[in-house]
Amino acid sequence: MARVGQAKSSAGERLSDRIAIGVLTRAFPRQLVDEVIAETGRGEQRSRLLPARVVVYFVLAMCLFFGQPYEEVARLLGEGLGNRERSWRVPTTAAIGRARRRLGSEPLRMLFARVCRPVAVPDTAGAWYRRWRLVAVDGTTLDLADTAENDSFFGRPGSGRGTGAFPQARLVALAECGTHGVFGAAVGPLSVSEPVLSRQLLPRLRAGMLLLADRGFYGFELWQAARATGADLLWRMRKSAALPAVQVLADGSYLSTVHAEPDRRSRRNPVVVRVIEYSLAGTGEATVYRLLTTLLDPEQAPAMELAALYAQRWEIKTHQRGPKLVLRSRYPWGVEQEIYGFLLVHHAVRQLMHQAATGQGLDPDRLSFTRSLRIVRRQVPAQAAFSPRQTHPGTDPHPG
Repeated sequence: MARVGQAKSSAGERLSDRIAIGVLTRAFPRQLVDEVIAETGRGEQRSRLLPARVVVYFVLAMCLFFGQPYEEVARLLGEGLGNRERSWRVPTTAAIGRARRRLGSEPLRMLFARVCRPVAVPDTAGAWYRRWRLVAVDGTTLDLADTAENDSFFGRPGSGRGTGAFPQARLVALAECGTHGVFGAAVGPLSVSEPVLSRQLLPRLRAGMLLLADRGFYGFELWQAARATGADLLWRMRKSAALPAVQVLADGSYLSTVHAEPDRRSRRNPVVVRVIEYSLAGTGEATVYRLLTTLLDPEQAPAMELAALYAQRWEIKTHQRGPKLVLRSRYPWGVEQEIYGFLLVHHAVRQLMHQAATGQGLDPDRLSFTRSLRIVRRQVPAQAAFSPRQTHPGTDPHPG
């Protein structure tokens, strides 16, 4: 007789061999998932109702179907066994919570590092500027379940009017501008700034990339560290910063120098940069923008073109979660696990969008992420032909 949450099946058959969740198994093959589980030491010493591989796919499905109770996600996850006389009862919420804790966040983090890469090809529209692959770094904050553990680890925003309603995690991500595919991510408490977190992303940069960043990221040491990766940089700079014009160039930009803090007053050990200043007239006063770049030759990269590039800078979006939704995990390890689950699902959907766009000669930006996400969600239950005889109803108390 099958236990609660267990399916009757033929001898030797495991649920982990019967997973069918469409786009997720194509983007993250089970052999790769098994490798990551083995490398992180999260494999089972004995047969379990919810083996580690299944839990990885469960976390991904949980993020794909954000807002659904655990039991419903598990129901969508299961593949039909082809015989309605065989009983199926989805795992209980408590069992799933324990399985998520056993798995931890490291396998999801490693899976992200192994799989998530830039996806644009040479003919991907909007992904390139001349010979450079366009990438951007940006940050956001995510509302978390209001628990003492999340509050203690991540903190919550505060102002003169009081503290925020929810604890928040800070996320800094590196993405292709043309495809919006995230290929680098760092998660931390609110007390850790975006520039500090972004240092974890520098190993993902390569020569031939042009990195765009907002004015909150500039600091001499971070600029130098990013420059040392071989990537070129185009960052917005505060207009109050002292950047004397050393040489005015033909396109109106000019060469200047930046210095480490100890050398700023004496202007020793200068690092040459190019400065582009322009304004965008709006409904009120014109906003003045100042860009700093390592591209010193205006013939290779004219100022007007670089200004247009920055105006199209990619920003982190969270379409998967929908408006005013809070991550469900109650503990910091679960928050990190859930965030990497979202990033992996985001990558899988963006990869599909890129394939669809390039197959039709379109710019991937022309496709809607939310519409693509809805299509993927509809495909999952369609591909899993299973219609369970019984599930365990109830609300999701959001363990993890």
